[in-house]
This record gives sequence, structure tokens and C-alpha cells, in this order.
Amino acid sequence: MSPLSMILAQAAQAAPKADVANSVAEEASKDLGILKSLATSDALHKIASELISFGFRLAVAALVFFAGKFIIKKLYRWLKHVMTHKGTDASLTSFVLSLVRITLFFILIITVVGILGLETSSFMALFASAGVAIGLALSGTLQNFAGGVLILLLKPYKVGDFIEAQGFAGTVKEIQIFNTIINTPDNKAIIIPNGPLSTSSINNYSLEGRRRIDWTVGVAYGTDFAHARKVILELINSVEGVEQQPTPAVVYISELADSSVNLSIRAWCDTARYWEIFFAVNELLYKQLPERGIEFPFPQMDVHLSKISD
Repeated sequence: MSPLSMILAQAAQAAPKADVANSVAEEASKDLGILKSLATSDALHKIASELISFGFRLAVAALVFFAGKFIIKKLYRWLKHVMTHKGTDASLTSFVLSLVRITLFFILIITVVGILGLETSSFMALFASAGVAIGLALSGTLQNFAGGVLILLLKPYKVGDFIEAQGFAGTVKEIQIFNTIINTPDNKAIIIPNGPLSTSSINNYSLEGRRRIDWTVGVAYGTDFAHARKVILELINSVEGVEQQPTPAVVYISELADSSVNLSIRAWCDTARYWEIFFAVNELLYKQLPERGIEFPFPQMDVHLSKISD
């Protein structure tokens, strides 16, 4: 066989093998295209499913949040009504209500986070770690919380008391978890942290049932002190609300001033009527003393002239 014949025979044998290889490659290419299309379809389907699932969870979480908020509001009002109806101390009522509201909202937030699919255990661990850091940063706030607890336990004051503390004076309106709110006589709301209140001095004017009122009245030099004392005591004791216990009203000479003899007047009254009686007596003394021959002096100065002889 000639060389040319041998080459043609080998080519004829190789041709079927090449056709088979081309066929296999085409089949593999088709299979790869199908797999790619299936992968893309599965991915899109999975994304759509996840979006639908998340949207559903988000809707449920929103529904639970607003429903929980509504329930907390109703529960807050019911608890407030029950504690008020049972005559619970107003200070304890405001503190407990604030604590209950914060606790319930915290539970609601944890529940909503769980519905959204977040891992609550990891969230709690993260919250605990953050709580430690925040606690160190907000040590003053924790001190205020502890101060509120001490105030409720020791009761240095309660809602409705008139106190003076931290440079402010007013009636206690509310004792909250972290702060105490007082109203000044001119109706300003002052918010004072509980921490300093629990560790500092507090002047509680409402703690005792009786309170002493002090007046200072200046009369002219030359006034008969016995007559002035008799008239003043008569006027003081005629005012409704002035009490004879623990001691009756008294009048003393407290100071020999430049232009007047200052008389110190002391009387006792019910604490709740302190300012009412204080102003009533001021007005009565101003009107009645001149009519009884007791004059209020004006500031005066004696000038002595001496003639110098030449």
C-alpha cells in the first residue's frame, strides 16, 4: 500500500472519533447552559421567597408592636386606676408605673426583634455587653435609680410635700425612676435627679403638722413696750388659725436698731396654713397698730450743730 493510501485510511478512521468528540462537547455545552439557567432561576426564586417571607415577618412585627403598645397603654391606665383606687402612696404609684412601662416596652422590643428573625440570644448578649459599657458611662443615671429606690423606702418626702433641696423650693409633684419633679410657688416645674436628693440635705416643710411663724415689726423709740406687746398679742390671737400649742404667741424686743426698736413676734399654726396666716397678720398689724397709737418709724438721722466762736 502506498503512503498516500495509508494516510487516507487513517483519516477515514479518525473522522468518526472527531465527530463523537464534537457531539460530546455540544452536549456538555447544552447541559452547562441548562444548569446556569436553573441556578439563576433558583436564585431568583429564593430571593423572591426571602423577600416575601421578610415582608410577612415585618408586617407581623409591626402589627405586634402597635398591638403591644396599645396593650401597654391600657395596662398602664388600669394599673394606675387600681393603685389610685386602693389608696397606694402617690410616690410609690408614680415610681412603679414608670418602672412597669419601661420593662414592658423592653419586652415588647425583644419580641419584635425575635419576630423579625434576629437571634434574640445574640441580641441579649450584645445588649448585656452594651449595658455594661453604658452602665459605666451612665453611672450617674444608675445612682439616680438607686436614689429613687432609697427615697421610696426611707420616705424623706412624698408627693404633695413642700420641700427645699438643691437650691429649689416647691411642692413635690411626682417621684419618677430617675428624677423628682417639684412645682415652685410660681408654678415652675423643676426636675431634680434622685441621686443628689438621696444623699443631700432636704428641708421638708410638710413633715411636721405645726410650724412656727416669725414676724419682725419695727416701732418708734419711746413706744411703751408693754402696751405694744399687749396690742400685738391681742391682734395675733384674733386671727383664725393661730394656735396656742405647743406655746402661745410671744413678743420680744429683738434689736435696738438705728431708727427703730425691732420686735420679734412668734406664733404657731397648722403647716398647711402658714402663708395664709403670715400675710393676714402682716396686713392686720399694718392697719391696726397706728390706730392703737403705735407708730412705725421712718429712717432718721439726728444732726447736731455746734457754733464755733471766733
